Amino acid sequence: MSAQVNAQMAATGQTDRVAALEKQSGDNATAIAAAQTAGDNAWMLVSSALVLMMSAPGLALFYGGLVRKKNVLGTMMQTFAMVAVITVLWALLTYSLAFGDGNAFLGGLHNVFLHGVGLAPDKDYAATIPLQTFMVYQLMFAIITPALITGAFAERMKFSAMLVFLILWAVFVYSPMAHMVWGKHGLLNATLGGRFPCLDFAGGTVVHVTSGVSALVTALYLGKRVGYPKIPMPPHSVVLSFIGAALLWVGWFGFNAGSALGAGSLATSAFVATHFGAAAAAIGWGAAEWMRQGKVSALGAISGAVAGLVGITPAAGFVTPMSALWIGLITGAFCYFMVVKVKSAFGYDDSLDAFGVHGAGGTIGALLTGVFANSTINPIFGAGKATGLLEGNALQLLNQIVGIAIAWGLSSIGTVCILFVVDKVMGLRMNEEDEREGLDLTQHGEEGYDWAH
Repeated sequence: MSAQVNAQMAATGQTDRVAALEKQSGDNATAIAAAQTAGDNAWMLVSSALVLMMSAPGLALFYGGLVRKKNVLGTMMQTFAMVAVITVLWALLTYSLAFGDGNAFLGGLHNVFLHGVGLAPDKDYAATIPLQTFMVYQLMFAIITPALITGAFAERMKFSAMLVFLILWAVFVYSPMAHMVWGKHGLLNATLGGRFPCLDFAGGTVVHVTSGVSALVTALYLGKRVGYPKIPMPPHSVVLSFIGAALLWVGWFGFNAGSALGAGSLATSAFVATHFGAAAAAIGWGAAEWMRQGKVSALGAISGAVAGLVGITPAAGFVTPMSALWIGLITGAFCYFMVVKVKSAFGYDDSLDAFGVHGAGGTIGALLTGVFANSTINPIFGAGKATGLLEGNALQLLNQIVGIAIAWGLSSIGTVCILFVVDKVMGLRMNEEDEREGLDLTQHGEEGYDWAH
């Protein structure tokens, strides 16, 4: 056995087990495979926990700090609610719709109530980990995606309406998009028979484009907050947001490197690309801010890092470290432009810039994936075959555009329809009096800060 294999086994506590297997079977390959399977499963369970950390506490703190203090608990509660509600929904229905056998657009109902989702691997999805591990890892993506949308309607949607809206969104928008990109025989699946193989390593289109575009649609449908933009509405605690962004950065290693679905060299490559992309984007955003106003704000730095993490997400398992730097730098500057210039020019109230960071960052990241994808990092189309535009595969850029267009179309049309139905049935927005009083008291009967003590 190589030193690398020995190190992996020691790190995962498998040395004695593998030695026993070798002695019993005399088959070194079997022993190594057993150790790799255990290592892969350990990494994927840790990655699942890291992605969950991105939602609560990461996103909850990031968004919570950006709102006014009267809305801090209500905003954090929206993310926390997704952790609970989407988990149950995933077990009952949406895992099957996203990853069950179906057609090119949607999975079937074969895995409702997690029927057939056991402890044996599924060779199509991940051959070295239990299918339940794959299921729970993908659940964490399903949780954070609708939670991202809440940033666009922060401070003005009723809690009850938010729950119904995002449950329906998870069924009718997230599930089909996840199936098309990652599900068996999905229309955009790059490895399992897709008609338009769209490279999306960890959710550029599935997570960020869908949530970002839906966020914009929701902000436009609901209209502006009371007093916006005449009344200043600065973040009540950049400190909370700073901590949340730092947790997001750490958790994102599970998001991207975990998407290798194993503990091998591809996970290493995605890990490095993720970190480099985030760092470069923080610099890109900060440089743009510095040139415009002569200083770099803490809020700008953390926003740039998050934008870079978004931009590198679809590319993480396909690009070199130097390409990751370029993707991050471009994404950071582009998202700054979208948040500062485009939002101001059109006057929409995307409260916490969910579209400017996730919709815009996911779109540019998916495009740049088609440009920088490199077959030496991930020969996804076969050994010796070009992957991205810079390698000579111009068709891949077209496939990326198709994937982006489908994500934009499904998200915008689906979100409008869901919003319309929920609005007519139960109403979406708080009344003006409640909005002025804040989410915390009107929706939850409590305050985030007790100033009397």
